[in-house]
Amino acid sequence: MSEWIVPDWPAPPGVHALVTTRAGGVSAGAYASLNLATHVGDEAAAVAENRRRLIADMGARLPAEPCWLTQVHGAHVANAVAVSPGAEADAAVANAPGIVCAVLTADCLPLLLCDADGTTVAAAHAGWRGLAGGVIEATVRAMQVAPAGLRAYLGPAIGPQAFEVGTEVREVFVAHAPDAAAAFAPKANGKWLADLYLLATQRLNALGVTHVCGGGRCTFREATHFFSYRRDKATGRMASLIWME
Repeated sequence: MSEWIVPDWPAPPGVHALVTTRAGGVSAGAYASLNLATHVGDEAAAVAENRRRLIADMGARLPAEPCWLTQVHGAHVANAVAVSPGAEADAAVANAPGIVCAVLTADCLPLLLCDADGTTVAAAHAGWRGLAGGVIEATVRAMQVAPAGLRAYLGPAIGPQAFEVGTEVREVFVAHAPDAAAAFAPKANGKWLADLYLLATQRLNALGVTHVCGGGRCTFREATHFFSYRRDKATGRMASLIWME
């Protein structure tokens, strides 16, 4: 059976979310075992079986096949109600029930959002490039609800003790908002350790989104539970899903 994380956050009744781990699938080797991505070099038949198992293990809870996107580390937001499967986007928004927004990650931050009334949900793929490019801002705008009423959940990402970046990455964020300097710790080698969770929270707060939960897991360090591109290079992807009844 697949294993997953059920977010602990104040989502309204009727809004459901989950994050998969690497356990419970049929993929082998570097992709063991519940790889849900078709673009990473895994056997197509194994990915198809993993996706089938995800739906089967969810039973009646999952209302439809997830809206799988082709992610490019950008800031385009798709309307999951009308988008074609595999559309190029790094976030999806749905304002109708029975539509499953999904993003795939293996170190990048998966961000799930919903409004307090349970009328709109969204999922965003937010690595450092997406964060810097405004994927959070674009997703919140696309939801078309007051930011103060939004709830956000930060899924498993590479943690601040493991995510080493160059000075150019830090400069991009600090140029956007000086407060971002607090999300970077210097290393003796001239590099920086970046805190994706804090960077995302700062951007959410700046938009007026103050209900932020999750964070604290590290895909790089928790090899038993999570895929990590930074750790393994060739690896699978977890899925973060959100939908309304």
